[in-house]
Amino acid sequence: MAVQTKNDFNEIVCSVTEEKYYKDDLFFDYHSFVRVLSGEMKVIQADKTYVFGSGSTFLYPRNQLCTVIKYPLDGRPYRSIVMTLKPQRLEDFYKKQNVISSQSPSSQIKKFAPSPLLDSLFDSLLPYFRLDNQLPENLTALKIEEAISVLRAIDKDVDGILADFSQPGKINLFDFMQKNYMFNLSLEKFSYLTGRSLSAFNRDFRTAFQTSPQKWLTKRRLALAKQKLSEEKRKPVDVYLEVGFENLSHFSYAFKKQYGYAPSEIS
Repeated sequence: MAVQTKNDFNEIVCSVTEEKYYKDDLFFDYHSFVRVLSGEMKVIQADKTYVFGSGSTFLYPRNQLCTVIKYPLDGRPYRSIVMTLKPQRLEDFYKKQNVISSQSPSSQIKKFAPSPLLDSLFDSLLPYFRLDNQLPENLTALKIEEAISVLRAIDKDVDGILADFSQPGKINLFDFMQKNYMFNLSLEKFSYLTGRSLSAFNRDFRTAFQTSPQKWLTKRRLALAKQKLSEEKRKPVDVYLEVGFENLSHFSYAFKKQYGYAPSEIS
């Protein structure tokens, strides 16, 4: 079972997955600072896939699309600590420190090498998950500030992520969808990320692709799946999650309807 232990302070979360796998297509409104304690996490972006095992620490920037798949490994459940770095806390930190970032904004996931500073930070968080009551706000603020300070101490370029407070603007819808169609997000999320209202997104989409978003997304995801099955010699069970389908039976049904044969028939 996938659970999240929050103790009512959702800026610092212990995430646990004991089932075979947990998969979700995500769009984060906030930066996520993560330490994997056990198990394995695969993060799939449009142009790159990351695999994070036990002991891995990384920073996932906000306003990015990804597919996340979490697995137990070596008989241990997937377990991680996730710290949410909200823009207001970051703005307060940079104002208090009187720091103006000169770094260029970055959308890349940052993976960090082992560090005593990271070990000390995340080890200090573990006892909080045994609390029955909410962690006091002043302690939450202190731990978030410590996390920001640690990040800046171990990576001189991290300000390019943390000090970027811009919001998504209107962008080229055709290019964006061609790059990100495999993520199984709502049309509301796609419209937000392209800087449009839902009605404007639907209108512009039909202008760009001459069909509805739902039909186009299904067709593109099936084409990607066919490529992975035929060219990469992978199995249906290994690809359906990565191309935006929620379960294997729905994927197999849609694939056969599109191509006239089951995905398992591709050798």
